[in-house]
Amino acid sequence: MPQIDSKYVKLAYQYLFNHLPTLILIPVTATASAHLLRLRPDDVITSVQSIHLDRFQILCSVFLIIFISTVYFMSKPRPVYLVDYTCYKPSIMCRVPFSTFMEHSKMNLKDNPKSVEFQMRILERSGLGEETSLPPAIHYIPPNPTMEDARAEAELVIFSVVDDLFARTDLKPKDIDILIVNCSLFSPTPSLTALVVNKYKLRSNVKTYNLSGMGCSAGIISIDLARDLLQVVPNSNAVVISTEIITPNYYKGNERAMLLPNCLFRMGAAAVLLSNKRRESRRAKYKLVHIIRTHKGSDDRAYKCVYQQEDAQGLVGINLSKDLMAIAAEALKSNITTMGPLVLPASEQLLFLLTLIGRKIFNPKWKPYIPDFKLAFEHFCIHAGGRAVIDELQKRLQLSAEHVEASRMTLHRFGNTSSSSLWYELSYIESKGRVKRGDRVWQIAFGSGFKCNSAVWKCNRSIGTPTGGPWEDCIDRYPVHIPEVVKL
Repeated sequence: MPQIDSKYVKLAYQYLFNHLPTLILIPVTATASAHLLRLRPDDVITSVQSIHLDRFQILCSVFLIIFISTVYFMSKPRPVYLVDYTCYKPSIMCRVPFSTFMEHSKMNLKDNPKSVEFQMRILERSGLGEETSLPPAIHYIPPNPTMEDARAEAELVIFSVVDDLFARTDLKPKDIDILIVNCSLFSPTPSLTALVVNKYKLRSNVKTYNLSGMGCSAGIISIDLARDLLQVVPNSNAVVISTEIITPNYYKGNERAMLLPNCLFRMGAAAVLLSNKRRESRRAKYKLVHIIRTHKGSDDRAYKCVYQQEDAQGLVGINLSKDLMAIAAEALKSNITTMGPLVLPASEQLLFLLTLIGRKIFNPKWKPYIPDFKLAFEHFCIHAGGRAVIDELQKRLQLSAEHVEASRMTLHRFGNTSSSSLWYELSYIESKGRVKRGDRVWQIAFGSGFKCNSAVWKCNRSIGTPTGGPWEDCIDRYPVHIPEVVKL
């Protein structure tokens, strides 16, 4: 007897369970229709006349329908549309090839060759390419970043993406009702929001929010804040700017854990236009469906991010801390548990529930069931924080190479741009012409704390290859093969 492939058994189960209401309704409808067809017109008229309703009952019924409809529409949240967004594309003058980075490291750390070796090993396994960029102040030897240099970088990246957003959407400064800027490690006075307000002469009553100290997941937190504000401020536009300013955070010491961000973080920014105006639904790219925020662990544990193994020859290996990955997995699990019932089909929810009950009642050692999120989403944007983060999520969510392609290519081309990396990834998917009307996109961001925040978007219209954008001159070269180790 031929053996049946378990894959086809699961596909059959999913189809039957997800279409169970339809499959039940078809015979019931057919039976009722056959019964009605056997009735004569006189029988139908007699049945209708047998229903006696006086005027009071009719008025009460009409009032009840109107009341329920009013309550439903009043309590229904306002839709939040993503009209468009832009990403910063660094100048070629800011490019940092591996050779340049290592040459500068040898000059800056000439008294500590082991730290130079450490940075080289990190870079070899980082997944970054030769075209990532650092701000101008970091190119000096030795780098001596100042507050003026940091503010100059902020003006460069923020003004660039805002100018592009105005040009792409025909938005005028006076049309902005809400402005949110998130930058984790650079929080000057006056604030970055004040920088934007003064530059573009925004209205005096614009609502401004400056978020700092929230790590790489702050971009989703900003979107969540904008969503909440758009629920209470009708007929409004919100601009969200996500960035990380590298200049003041460049580390010049010898502590290896502190040298790690020098190797991974690169300059970048994104500006997003959100709106709750109904008329924007016609041209908006996406509609916000869900946002889930989870926070697990403590900062002390989460910042223990690397460990080194040394022998007589020196550094031989670098890995993400098991402690950190455990916290990340815990945060992701909590996020998935909350997200699952909102987006997964009924077949996956049932399997997850049965496995959970089995582990609680019968055997705690049963392997937990990982829902197939590929049934809920067509596209995945995983924070390009590093190769290990992408690898771990690909394994835990059982994703294909194409599902994580945008994350890997963003890390290769632009590096870790912190909270803005999710928008570079979405731009990559759009530039490949893969986003169609009705597609669902899951953005997953990780940040210190340890935070796992995610957002779900539904595509309003099929999106053609965008003009301009960070991938315009290089999308044809991607995807590229990224070796496990690049020998320097």
